[in-house]
Amino acid sequence: MTDSPIDPSLLDRLADVAVHTGLNLQPGQQLIITAPAEALPLVRRITVAAYKAGAALVTPILSDPELTLARFTHGSDNSFDSAASWLFSGMADAYANGAARLAIVGEDPMLLSEMDPAKVSRAGKATSSAYKPALEKISNFEINWSICSYPGLAWAKRMFPELPETQAQQKLAEAIFAASRVDRDDPVAAWAEHNAALKTRSSWLNEQRFAALHFKGPGTDLTIGLADDHEWHGGAAPAQNGVTCNPNVPTEEVFTTPHAHKVNGTVRSTKPLSHQGSLIDGIEVTFTDGKITEAKADKGGDILRELIATDDGASRLGEVALVPHGSPISQSGLLFYNTLFDENAACHIALGQCYSKCFVDGASLSPEEIAAKGGNSSLIHVDWMIGGPDTDIDGLTADGTAVPVFRKGEWA
Repeated sequence: MTDSPIDPSLLDRLADVAVHTGLNLQPGQQLIITAPAEALPLVRRITVAAYKAGAALVTPILSDPELTLARFTHGSDNSFDSAASWLFSGMADAYANGAARLAIVGEDPMLLSEMDPAKVSRAGKATSSAYKPALEKISNFEINWSICSYPGLAWAKRMFPELPETQAQQKLAEAIFAASRVDRDDPVAAWAEHNAALKTRSSWLNEQRFAALHFKGPGTDLTIGLADDHEWHGGAAPAQNGVTCNPNVPTEEVFTTPHAHKVNGTVRSTKPLSHQGSLIDGIEVTFTDGKITEAKADKGGDILRELIATDDGASRLGEVALVPHGSPISQSGLLFYNTLFDENAACHIALGQCYSKCFVDGASLSPEEIAAKGGNSSLIHVDWMIGGPDTDIDGLTADGTAVPVFRKGEWA
């Protein structure tokens, strides 16, 4: 038997970072983990670390690509409007009772690329609808939650098709460990330093109280109005349950809530979007008063339009995030085909649901109050990248004064 291409000592470190920095799991908390079955080596390590941290119960929910493909290959047509609502209701109930949530990604990002896009879209919409009670607990930041990654073999082969399988998986593992800061001598200290830097950026933006951001770049001339009483966040933040956690491992962004009715102009994506196993590339959309009025893509245009048609809020923005071109993920030169990584290589926007925590006193606001301030509501939240080395961003004050925020893809 050959040695694993994945360094087990760094997998141990990633498990510790996931539990202690990502989740900041508390003694007595339950933990729900979702992961591809291939990620069991990491799931097992995280489970050990969680119980050592005092977890009351760890419940893993595993997926398998062959089982997923079986549905799209052999399922009856009406089955694609079904979803496991009982499972998501149970997850929502667990979160309401204080459970933490960890998602491990690592599956083939193009798994469903050869499947019928209409069936993929229908299944995605059904799942999004059923998942909403659980998603709201996460998007409202009611619980401590986090996402991390495992270097799955199919994912590695997508990224490095020219390499032998073992080398491809090793290279992906090294990229994940570097981006997640677990290749440092003291990963926890490295994360504390990084979180402090992100806090400096978000604090400056909050002091400016910009009314809007103006993005200029190749194919992009977009003004994004910001929601009333919006608040910038980045890195570690306290959830409503009082636990400070890092929702994304890795992360390089500071982000806030756009005004759902004050986005105007055109924007072109700077990186492909991998969505539900399909690739959407060369996205070009036009916004008028917050809503997408024209949408096309060089590849996957039908999937993009299906996504936008999910519900009334799917054609409006729920997030805008700033990421410098000099971020380590960007400088790696790698396209991960995975939003967790690719969104941390470039400034991005997200269609759909906003985060209630991105408002002053957001935890105390009702959905109606959030909507009145310009926050968007939707079954989806899909990030796609619009930044790069040629991106300029100005912050616009209430009186229209332009303040440089980014020049040539870097903080001004």
